[in-house]
Amino acid sequence: MDNRAVSPVVEKLLALGLVVVYIGLLTTTLYGGAVPTYRAAVGSELGERTLAEATARVEQAVPPDGRAASARYPVDLPATIGGAAYEIRTDGRELVLVHPDPSVGGRTRPVLSDRVGALAGTWESGAETVVTVDGSPDELTVELEER
Repeated sequence: MDNRAVSPVVEKLLALGLVVVYIGLLTTTLYGGAVPTYRAAVGSELGERTLAEATARVEQAVPPDGRAASARYPVDLPATIGGAAYEIRTDGRELVLVHPDPSVGGRTRPVLSDRVGALAGTWESGAETVVTVDGSPDELTVELEER
């Protein structure tokens, strides 16, 4: 009996098996450790930037002292952070980023004039967001709204 024809087939199967094992180990290593850690870091950084951008837009919307206001300013925010929806809401005179991932989020206090009597409202991710300023020269109201 001649078994020489089986040798190339066995060689190819062994080589293919080693490639599959290598790819499996590489995928497990990346998706088990490096990729989730990187995604969490990117999500946290994007959350911080989003909150900083929202705070800057709220501060820029308030006119200089002595002026009345009735204006709406658009605010461009990312639709998701880390693939999940989020919201920015007010808590007294602070803005709070609320996200399902506890590593993404935070709070900041916009630097607002003493004329600002109230800071209120909520922005949901994915919506068209605006900051509305309304009031007299002595007292202004700043609201986070959606169109």
